[in-house]
Amino acid sequence: MQSELQQLFGNIDIYLFDQLLKGTYDNCKKVLDAGCGGGRNLTYFFRNGYEVYGIDPNPNAISAVQTLSPSTPENFSVASAENLPFDDHFFDLVISSAVLHFAHDPAHFDSMLRSMWRVLKPGGYLFARLASDIGIESLVQHLGNGRYLLPDGSQRFLVNQQLLLQYTEDLHAHLHEPIKTTNVQNLRCMTTWCLQKV
Repeated sequence: MQSELQQLFGNIDIYLFDQLLKGTYDNCKKVLDAGCGGGRNLTYFFRNGYEVYGIDPNPNAISAVQTLSPSTPENFSVASAENLPFDDHFFDLVISSAVLHFAHDPAHFDSMLRSMWRVLKPGGYLFARLASDIGIESLVQHLGNGRYLLPDGSQRFLVNQQLLLQYTEDLHAHLHEPIKTTNVQNLRCMTTWCLQKV
């Protein structure tokens, strides 16, 4: 059973898997993984007839994901999330898993997010999973420019619920799922932010 699930879904983010189980993205055709790495979140989309694209700043990651999609290697390119090489309103779904918390500062976070939003069609979805301080506010150390030292020793750009709700409003987006945060033993927190473009 485990090997069957692995074949069908790969090493997918559990909260992205949750959206697939709910059928949220059933009518999405064109999918972008903005920061795709080696393609861990794309197995299901490859296997189920989606038109899949990906960008990553790491050339080795792009080479790896191109081997997963031998018929359309041109859909995967070395690029940054803040400068996506696609037309406006091109995608039905943009996946941003563990990307936005690598922002250098608030301006970089804003440019990455707005770039992803730009390429999304009206009615399309943004699935974002990113580090936050939600639940560990007193345990993180502010380093300046929105970046923090986490109890696990990593440094990340952290968001909070207020910032995510403010961006939801600024983008005129619909929050189609409540903001959900997983606390990993008070070492770090990962938040899932699911938006629909209206």
